[in-house]
Amino acid sequence: MNKFPERLKLLRKEMGLTQTELAEKLGLKQATVAKWEKGERTPYIDYFIELAKFFNCTIDFLVGLVDF
Repeated sequence: MNKFPERLKLLRKEMGLTQTELAEKLGLKQATVAKWEKGERTPYIDYFIELAKFFNCTIDFLVGLVDF
């Protein structure tokens, strides 16, 4: 099962960010973040890297291969 959508939402909420705020920080549209969180789309690898840096976590955590 793809854990990325739930992990992204969890990390975003832990930082107290809205989808719009996260999108702005990444130079994206809010709709893109919403689709990621709904599991309708998957980011390109470049965005996985950016998200891991932004949230200070690993890509493995983002995609559910490891738990913290």
